[in-house]
Amino acid sequence: MQNYKTLLMSLKGNFVVLFLSISIVCRAEKIDSTANIYHLTAAANVTNNGVSLLPTFTLGKPAAIFDLSVGNEKIAFEPQFRFSLEGKPWSFIFWWRYKIANTPKFKFSMGTHPSVAFKNFTLFDSKGTPTTILGHHQYWATEFSPNWIVAKNISLGVYYLYSHGLSEGSTNNTNFITINSTISNIPIVRNIFLRVSPQFYFLKMDEKSGFYTTATLTLSHKKSPFFISSVLNKKLSSDIPGDDFIWNISLHYLFSKKLRKF
Repeated sequence: MQNYKTLLMSLKGNFVVLFLSISIVCRAEKIDSTANIYHLTAAANVTNNGVSLLPTFTLGKPAAIFDLSVGNEKIAFEPQFRFSLEGKPWSFIFWWRYKIANTPKFKFSMGTHPSVAFKNFTLFDSKGTPTTILGHHQYWATEFSPNWIVAKNISLGVYYLYSHGLSEGSTNNTNFITINSTISNIPIVRNIFLRVSPQFYFLKMDEKSGFYTTATLTLSHKKSPFFISSVLNKKLSSDIPGDDFIWNISLHYLFSKKLRKF
């Protein structure tokens, strides 16, 4: 019970930060009167193996992931909620993202988030009897994502994320940097297209580090809100614990709507 009280208090703290961020956004919008078109995007996916934001880590079992994005052409609130298909929470991430540049040739965004990652812990009573409880670690992260559109349907980018653990026992400092690209709208058959997003990345978690390569394949129909994706991750050289090869396949549903403020 004490564990859940601690979790609720930590979530309240995260929502206080988010409320303050909303206040800042509202003040910014009073200055930028052109930011009057809003988007509402919701997505859900079910996968045979939940892959983390850092692709070298997985839940190791089937998962459901729910994404929401609300904002305008400059700033958006994008929470993500991850669960195992057993109904147990995996992680909650509360992204705020701001677009610094958004031109036909160059896009640059930055973001920050508080997050909660859930994990099973084993405790022992006075008689040595083990009991498994659901615990959590808190993190705060910041990301930077410049992206260049080099040709029609082809982009190149760099992504950097720094995460700091706020809870005892969590990883203190995580540095994640990738060189990535996306090739989209590859025709397969009529109205069905493939998107390929390969990347090479370096991951450092406190004193351990490694190099990896990963690719995301997405198959979609032009007129359907459903699509299929697969993540493939390969360890090249690393002393971070984890599988040498990871893969999954996911079924997604996407809903998107634009709203205008009058």
